[in-house]
Amino acid sequence: MIKTLVLPCKAVNLPFINVRRLNKVKATGIKMELSITRPDDWHLHLRDGDLLQAVIPHSASHFGRGIIMPNLKPPIKTTHAAVAYRETILKALPANSDFTPLMTLYLTDTTSPEEIKLARESGVVYAVKLYPAGATTNSQDGVTDLFGKCLPVLEEMVKQNMPLLVHGEVTDPKVDIFDREKVFIDTVLRPLIERLPQLKVVMEHVTTEDAVRFVESCKEGFIAATVTPQHLVLNRNSIFQGGLQPHNYCLPVLKRETHRRAIVSAVTSGSKRFFLGTDSAPHERRKKECSCGCAGIYNALVALSIYAKVFEEAGALDKLEAFMSFNGPDFYGLPRNTSRIKLIKSPWKVPQSLSYASGEIIPMFAGETLEWLPSSV
Repeated sequence: MIKTLVLPCKAVNLPFINVRRLNKVKATGIKMELSITRPDDWHLHLRDGDLLQAVIPHSASHFGRGIIMPNLKPPIKTTHAAVAYRETILKALPANSDFTPLMTLYLTDTTSPEEIKLARESGVVYAVKLYPAGATTNSQDGVTDLFGKCLPVLEEMVKQNMPLLVHGEVTDPKVDIFDREKVFIDTVLRPLIERLPQLKVVMEHVTTEDAVRFVESCKEGFIAATVTPQHLVLNRNSIFQGGLQPHNYCLPVLKRETHRRAIVSAVTSGSKRFFLGTDSAPHERRKKECSCGCAGIYNALVALSIYAKVFEEAGALDKLEAFMSFNGPDFYGLPRNTSRIKLIKSPWKVPQSLSYASGEIIPMFAGETLEWLPSSV
């Protein structure tokens, strides 16, 4: 009979949690097990239609809540549309699921301050998403002139304490794709914060050391960042090794190894400024493996396993629960979840593909074996 060693995350300390000790635990037949507060996903794409039906069980089984991205076709531009999309998501949830979708609005050049008031009054819209026009999937309706056309909306967001979630890249074709995050910080985000210092901003899916340093330099409680699994474990070589790897292509694009290491250092440091946001972005396989493939990595199945791997390798499992379960709700001013999940040190194999009514999805690390298995308490 396998014995189970239960270690509440807050009780884990650095001298005990190290790779050598974990190998010894595994060899003697004792499973390492972490019990943590159920996490939330603060950046999630659920899509709609058949794709929504296919992917929502994976997120709902691991997360208590999710900030739902509004870049559908057509995008979720109004509170009315957000409420309707929320109802669609709730109907698609598995039976007995208590997953809560937290809705967002898609910021455009014509969004009005009155819409922000309606969003706050609705009780279901928790943020507004800034996509620079042309920056990523379904961003063609995004903002073309933030300061010239959106300033009254941003000022109303300050009054309503409504966070702005930013896809932090410029879209000028003259700017190298690997430099677009840094240029966005210098030309858009820094001036925005100087002009509206009380605006709460989440810099989503940070990918560079420049972004880490910027977030760390800002006033705590007003500027934060989400971090994806892929940007913690992959670098830009992962797109090209062994041939072009379309399922490792996302936006913002993967960066140099030095940037990956800087992000790992930031999230495993215990800083409250960084929290979990998977940016799980499913696409049908044929739309990834084609002459002009879509950007996005589907990681909902493996996200918690990857985060645990990163914190374990950094000797920081004692800081994992705060990153996954506390920092996000604290920033948004929401209560922490009361339910718990387990992370068990037990190898499991990721499916090669996931079939659904309209095709199939290739998950991140398809066919590979991961070491941490999420499980409900």
